[in-house]
Amino acid sequence: MDLDLDQATREFQDEVREFLAANTPKSPLPSMDTKAGFEAHREWERTLADARLSVVSWQREYGGRDASLLEWVLFEQEYYAAGAPGRVSQNGIFLLAPTLFEHGSQEQLSRIMPRMARGDDIWAQAWSEPEAGSDLAGIRSTAKRTTGGWLLSGQKTWSSRAAFADWAFGLFRSDPEAERHRGLTYLMFPLTADGVSVRPIPQLDGEPGFAEIFLDDVFVPDRDVIGEPGEGWRVAMSTSSNERGLSLRSPGRFSATAQRLIDLWLEVGDRTNTAQRDAVVDAWIGSEAYRLHTFDTVTRLNEGGKLGAESSITKVFWSELDIAMHETALDVLGGAGEQAGPWTDGYLFSLSGPIYAGTNEIQRNIIAERLLGLPRGSSR
Repeated sequence: MDLDLDQATREFQDEVREFLAANTPKSPLPSMDTKAGFEAHREWERTLADARLSVVSWQREYGGRDASLLEWVLFEQEYYAAGAPGRVSQNGIFLLAPTLFEHGSQEQLSRIMPRMARGDDIWAQAWSEPEAGSDLAGIRSTAKRTTGGWLLSGQKTWSSRAAFADWAFGLFRSDPEAERHRGLTYLMFPLTADGVSVRPIPQLDGEPGFAEIFLDDVFVPDRDVIGEPGEGWRVAMSTSSNERGLSLRSPGRFSATAQRLIDLWLEVGDRTNTAQRDAVVDAWIGSEAYRLHTFDTVTRLNEGGKLGAESSITKVFWSELDIAMHETALDVLGGAGEQAGPWTDGYLFSLSGPIYAGTNEIQRNIIAERLLGLPRGSSR
């Protein structure tokens, strides 16, 4: 890939940088895991949308500006460097949207995407179930055929953003007699529908970053099926590949964290501690490696390729890099100093990285079996 940017791309990057410098809130917004913070983040999404910067890579008719994948990567780089607010809409714009672009109908795109772009509808990911976490094929929630649509029943858990979100998307077993990876249907449903109950799950800080969703014969019309009924597994793998391999954790996030870590070490680090110094350098190397790997992925996608099982390698890499960077920061701080708070919060969140988007143990099985061709179970 040619990393020398052309004039149009440089102008786009400059525009994004100038917008963020002028509009990024001077003080952090309240936590999006509170009702007030959730709405404050929703308003930020609308500020981005007014400048056509909430979903830059989407078509203009849906609220984007037809930016290239490279421009999207550069947008993310500038976004994190500016310290802009977290994206409360990330489940929708980074996970559901690519799935709809690949498998959705024109009616669904026209109806859903503009509202998603503006934050009018915030989406929850309703995948995991009490006995089916990383084993997505083991779900038990059902979708039964009825006149004009489906009746959904069951329980979803650890549903991110569900405590305050408007809609959710997930897999349901529509043919109980089919094999595990068959007979699944991918559906969208409003969290305000009759028969839906949402029970927030408090975290250690008391804030509900997740929620349980209970469904009792919830009617969903046919127009809210993504792809074909019974083909949900194939559609879901599109979502998973994006979640693990490109959109959910862009390199800009890790480049910004690495730079903050370097600045921290220059400010308070022990210059005589070579192990600490090397860990800081390793963090920068890891963030650069991920950035360059992403450019390679962009090139491959631009040439007609698709994200596949190799996205599992990416997911393992960025999740472990995130933990390593925050552990190094806490080591540099020595557990003291006014900067410890944000780094501690970041560290606690990083610990979830090897779990969400499919546990790293599962990802290593995928790498071993699908990419390396090793016998099933050999990675255990």
